[in-house]
Amino acid sequence: MHFGAIGRVPGDPILGLMEAYAKDSNPNKFDLGVGVFKDAQGLTPIPAAVKQAEQRLLEQQASKSYVGGHGDAAFGRLISELVLGSDSSLLSQQRAGATQTPGGTGALRLAAEFIEHCLPGRGIWLSDPTWPIHETIFAGAGLKVSHYPYVGTDNRLNVAGMLAALEVAPKGDVVLLHACCHNPTGFDLSQDDWRAVLEVVRRRELLPLIDFAYQGFGDGLEEDAWAVRLFAAELPELLITSSCSKNFGLYRDRTGALLVCSHDADKLLDVRSQLALLARNLWSTPPDHGAAVVAQILGDTDLKRLWVEEVEAMRQRIAELRVGLVEALAPHGLSERFAHIAEQRGMFSYTGLSPEQVKQLRERHSVYMVGTGRANIAGADAARLEALAAAIADVCR
Repeated sequence: MHFGAIGRVPGDPILGLMEAYAKDSNPNKFDLGVGVFKDAQGLTPIPAAVKQAEQRLLEQQASKSYVGGHGDAAFGRLISELVLGSDSSLLSQQRAGATQTPGGTGALRLAAEFIEHCLPGRGIWLSDPTWPIHETIFAGAGLKVSHYPYVGTDNRLNVAGMLAALEVAPKGDVVLLHACCHNPTGFDLSQDDWRAVLEVVRRRELLPLIDFAYQGFGDGLEEDAWAVRLFAAELPELLITSSCSKNFGLYRDRTGALLVCSHDADKLLDVRSQLALLARNLWSTPPDHGAAVVAQILGDTDLKRLWVEEVEAMRQRIAELRVGLVEALAPHGLSERFAHIAEQRGMFSYTGLSPEQVKQLRERHSVYMVGTGRANIAGADAARLEALAAAIADVCR
């Protein structure tokens, strides 16, 4: 038997949470596990701008033929402007370009393959903690994975530890940084922190790979791009992964990009030729529908204005849920203990709850979150924050 020695691996814990939540008959259950935005009705809606763009595509699109190795050219240009700024000198000097990928995960995998094949011997540094798939993507591509501290045992940012670790990183190594809305903690670096990281990166001659999965969900579309644009302006070379899953609601349409910034336009062409070859062996050409939708939106003044309003509404909802939950915890004497939830950014929060407390929340109150205590705040219901706070208070006694 050819398959006789193959064992069964454990399922993805988040997918397991989804299944357990679906089977739970408690009408007052909470899904704080799955990483998708939810509205006040508990739904993950298709933005109106996306619906309108899709209707235009339905009426206007003349072919479903393959797109090129770098994907939809209009998408690549417009997503580069969204990330780097429409006035970026990198774009006007043709020193930056985007390769369309199947989601942000595809962009990360393409970056991993590029590092392994074109920059041999380079290791990569990930934050501790980080999105678990970061580890498997880069290790799976053959890279040596190291970690820098990010959050301490006090559940607060450990910038000093981060800088100290990067100071001893081998020259030439790659460091993965979260642009905003850090997953899984929600703790973001301040502008002063970013400048300090930039200086270490420059001094140690590290190559930054900035994961930009949540543009618009932190402080705003332009504000969230601040660190990315700082690094792009100050450093000769930079890799950026961009995702349209959250801010465009295109989760299942797998729409993302790997952006490369180079000191030289000719060198950028060299790098892009390598990326096209690597992409050819990974997925040949990327799926086009989501990218075509994004290009429609970003290329049309009215659609873009509508989309910007929708992203801002999503951002405000998350921010209000954070503040509301901390306020709901106040009558239980827990507002100070959980004050960091209101200070964090994006969908996710490292709550500080222990694995045992998370288990008790699930068993006693049907509150589902990841065992590390990471909660998707966007999954909360504003009308039931008092009930959620009471459940948290119960397991904190």
